[in-house]
Amino acid sequence: MAKRPTKAPPQDAPAAAPDKAGRPTSAKPRAQKAAPADAPPSPTPDFMAFGAEQRQQLETLSLNLAKAAMMAQTAVAEAALSQADRPAALSPDPFNVAPAMNAVMSSLAARPEKLFQAQADLFGRYMELWSTATRRAMGETVESAPATDKRFRDPAWSENPMFDMMRQSYLATSDWMNSLVSGVEDVDPRVKRRAEFFTRLLTDAFSPANFLASNPVALKALAETSGESLVRGMQNFAADLERGAGKLKISQADHGRFVLGENVATAPGQVVWRDELFELIQYDAATETQHAIPLLIFPPWINKFYILDLQPANSLIRWLSAQGFTVFVCSWVNPDRDKAEFGLDDYMNKGVYRAVEKTLEQTGQKQLNAVGYCIGGTMLGATLAHMAAHGDQRVASATFFAAQHDFAEAGDLLLFTDEHWLAEIERRMDEAGGVLPGTAMADTFNALRANDLIWSFFVSNYLMGKDPPAFDLLAWNADQTRMPKRLHLQYLRLMYGQNALAKGELEVGGERLALSNVRIPLYFQASREDHIAPMNSVYRSARLFGGPVTYTLAGSGHIAGVINPPAANKYQYWSNDALPETLEEWQAGAEAHPGSWWSHWAAWLHPKSGAQVPARDPGAGPLTPIEPAPGAYVKVKS
Repeated sequence: MAKRPTKAPPQDAPAAAPDKAGRPTSAKPRAQKAAPADAPPSPTPDFMAFGAEQRQQLETLSLNLAKAAMMAQTAVAEAALSQADRPAALSPDPFNVAPAMNAVMSSLAARPEKLFQAQADLFGRYMELWSTATRRAMGETVESAPATDKRFRDPAWSENPMFDMMRQSYLATSDWMNSLVSGVEDVDPRVKRRAEFFTRLLTDAFSPANFLASNPVALKALAETSGESLVRGMQNFAADLERGAGKLKISQADHGRFVLGENVATAPGQVVWRDELFELIQYDAATETQHAIPLLIFPPWINKFYILDLQPANSLIRWLSAQGFTVFVCSWVNPDRDKAEFGLDDYMNKGVYRAVEKTLEQTGQKQLNAVGYCIGGTMLGATLAHMAAHGDQRVASATFFAAQHDFAEAGDLLLFTDEHWLAEIERRMDEAGGVLPGTAMADTFNALRANDLIWSFFVSNYLMGKDPPAFDLLAWNADQTRMPKRLHLQYLRLMYGQNALAKGELEVGGERLALSNVRIPLYFQASREDHIAPMNSVYRSARLFGGPVTYTLAGSGHIAGVINPPAANKYQYWSNDALPETLEEWQAGAEAHPGSWWSHWAAWLHPKSGAQVPARDPGAGPLTPIEPAPGAYVKVKS
C-alpha cells in the first residue's frame, strides 16, 4: 500500500524555526512534497503493508522479546536482593591473576621483538581472512575453513559470510592471545600456567557463540519460534538463579529424570554398617560362587559413590558382581557443620581402617582387596603406608582409579592451591559453618572444562531455550557433596601445596608415611585425557611404591575413562608390564588394545582373590542389615 501524499502547508504559514544546537530533533516526520500523479508507488516498510499472518508473527515476536526481557530483569533483580546481605569477598582477585598477568606482560615488554613478531603474525592472519572475505563478497566461490571447533560446527556459521568472518576472526584472535601467553619465557612455570589458564577462560567467555546477537544458530531458533525460544531460555535462566539461591547454577541435566534406587544406583544389596562417617554396602551375589577374598571400594568423598552404579548397562558394581567378586562400597556421609573438624586422621582411622575391619568381620576373611578412586585412592595409599609401618597385612592388593599420590604435575587444579585462593576457600567454609558447599567444588571442576561444562549449556539452555538433557552422568556430576573445613584445607595444602605424601613428609597420628614401604601388588589405571588426575601424575605416583605395580592407560577422561563397560566397546587402553623411569618410555613400549580395560584388570585381580566359596547373602552375615542399597547417606542433598 502506497503512502498518501502529504498535504502542503498554507502559503502564509510561518517558517519553521531552526533546530537549536544541542537539543534533539523532533521525532515528528518532516513534511514531504506531493508525488506527481503519474509517479509509480514507492516501496515502503509500512506495517500495514504486511499480510495478517506476518503482522501476527511480528506481534508475537515483539511480545515474546518483551516478555523475555522482563523475565530476565526480574530474575536478576531477585538474585541481587537475595545476595545483598551477604558479605563481599575478602579479595577482588582471589585467584591472584593480576600478578601472573603482570609477570607475563613484563616478560613480553622486555622482548619487544617477540611481541612485534606476534603482532605481525596476527596481522597476516587478518589480511588473509579479509582477502578471503572480499573475494567471497565479489561472488567468487571460496571454500570456508573447516569447523574443527565444535562450538561452530553448525553450517550456519560458515554459510553466512558475516558469521563466517566473525567465527574465523575470533578463532584467530583467541589462538593468538593464548599462544602469546604460552610462549613467554623466564617466568615461573606456576605463574605462567595461571596466566595461561585464565587467558583461556577469558577467550572462551568471549566466543561469539555465547551471545545472542552473534550466534546464527540461536538467531535462527529465535526467528523460527517467533521468540518463544528466548522466552524458554529466560525461564531456564530464572529457574537456575532460583536454584542457586541468587547465584547462577547452570543445569547440566534433567535432574528430575533420575531417582536414586529407582533408575540409578539400583544394584541390589544391603547397608550392613553405618556410623557417623560412612555406610558400608554389601552387594548381592550375581553368581553361584564367589571369590573368598572380598573387594572393598573407596570412592572419593567429594562425589557420591553411584558413579560406579549409574544404570545397569554401565554399572561397574554389577559387572564386578557378575565376575564373581564379593563387592563392598564405602558410601561417605555428606558432612555438615558437626564434621567441620574432621581431618585426614579421622578419615583414615574412622573411615578406611573401620571399613576394612567391618568388611572382614562380615565375610570371615583375614584379608581383602581394596580399590581407591581419585582422592579415595590418595587416602587409601596413605593408609597402606600407615599399615605397612605397623605390619598390618589385612589388605592383600590395591587398585587405584585415576588416583594421585605425587602432586608435582597434578594439572590445572594446582592453580587452586595458591594462598590467596585458599584464603577465599576458608572464608567460604567459615561462612557456611565449617564446610565447603558442594557447589564450590562443582564450579572449580566446571572451570577446568569451561566450554564443555559451562558455555555449551549456557548457549543451549538460555540462548536456544532447550531443556537440559536426560544424561545420568551429568546428573551425578551435579549431585555434589560438602567437605569438612579441616580435611579440605589439609588436602589442598599438604597434597597439592607441599606434595608431602610423595616426599615422605606426611605425618598422621605422629607417624611419618613412606609409600616405598608398601610392597603389596598394585594396579594403577590412568586416562589419557584426564584433566583432574593427569596420566603423567598418576604414573609418577605409581613409581613411588615398593612392590610390584601394573600401570594401565585408558582412553578418554577422568570419568568416561574409568566407567567404560566392555559391552559398550568404546575407546581403548594400553598395557605394558614394565615400569620405566618416564611415561614416555612406558608408552613407547606399550601395546594398544581396543575397548575397555576392565577385563584386563579382572584378569589381574582374579588370581589375588582366593578360592571360590558359595555365594554370600548380605543378610546372612554377622552384621545386621540396616536398609537396602543405595542407603541413606547418598540421598542427602547439599
